[in-house]
Amino acid sequence: MTAQVAVGERTAFSVTDFVVRYGVVLVALVVAIVFSFVIPGFATLDNAVSILQTQAVAAVAALGMTLTAVVGDLDLSVGAVAGLSVTVAAVVMIRLALTGPSAIVACLLAGALVGCVNAGLIVVLNVPPLLATLGTMFTVQGLKRWLVDGQTLITGMTLPSGTTVRGRFTSDFTGIDGNQVFGVPLSVYLFVLIAVLVWLFLERTRYGRVFYAVGGNAEAARLAGARVRRYQFAAYAISGVLAAVAGIILASRLRQGDVTAGDSALLDAVAMTLVGYAVLGAKKPNALGTVVGAIFIGLILQGLTQLGLPYYTQDLIKGLVLIFALLMSFSLRRRRRRAG
Repeated sequence: MTAQVAVGERTAFSVTDFVVRYGVVLVALVVAIVFSFVIPGFATLDNAVSILQTQAVAAVAALGMTLTAVVGDLDLSVGAVAGLSVTVAAVVMIRLALTGPSAIVACLLAGALVGCVNAGLIVVLNVPPLLATLGTMFTVQGLKRWLVDGQTLITGMTLPSGTTVRGRFTSDFTGIDGNQVFGVPLSVYLFVLIAVLVWLFLERTRYGRVFYAVGGNAEAARLAGARVRRYQFAAYAISGVLAAVAGIILASRLRQGDVTAGDSALLDAVAMTLVGYAVLGAKKPNALGTVVGAIFIGLILQGLTQLGLPYYTQDLIKGLVLIFALLMSFSLRRRRRRAG
């Protein structure tokens, strides 16, 4: 009888462990298979590229958020910074009539500046990360509207001063999301490149291991010789830059200074980052998990959209996906530990 109970406990434990480790991936595969049978043309390379292109903006921002999550907490300003990047690009090219490369540099500098402000608040002034980045988010949202007087900036519009703007989004800038190589948009290559670099940094370098050490126990990392504040500062600065890159992709797609751009990127980035905790039982923020989360969410939204689901139900779907991932990552894991 004792042996049978022990075998039963081991079986229950292994099933729970399997669900925790592979639940998200298996559900994604099941969803993909079902959609492939139900939706004509869903299981095609073009559709896969479309999913990656659609998710590229939020996923790049989520990779920056992943870095801040590794060393401490989530960066809630990434969506606002992406929107600011759209506004800055429009101001540089439409209002000032400068070149695409000039706009890219301006966007990256703006993102780096916001990232450094976040880092200063958190690392130097010891403001809690969520509160600091929340305050920055509202400030940046107001700033991006102030830069364009609350109006979407487009070529040929008349400004409140009476001036008619003649600049436009240049072809080299719009090509970031519009041009293709071997049938794949450049924005997808950029997304994949950034994902690989972040993964290599976190998983294959000494600095990445120190990032995890700082996030796990900052005091122990400090006693071990790590310059904790520098790593925390770097994480938030890089997050700002990657959010700006996400905004550059979005601006290339929109081709106008939309004042509402980037508003949805925050929730998408949070969902992707937190889903990453559950991928392969990682139990921690990680680049691979964030990418899988982006694809998982994109897969579901693309399929439901092609089935005719109204756009306003997307947030509901994202919320359910996030709850599912959190159950995989936390609730079942606690039950597994108790079983152990």
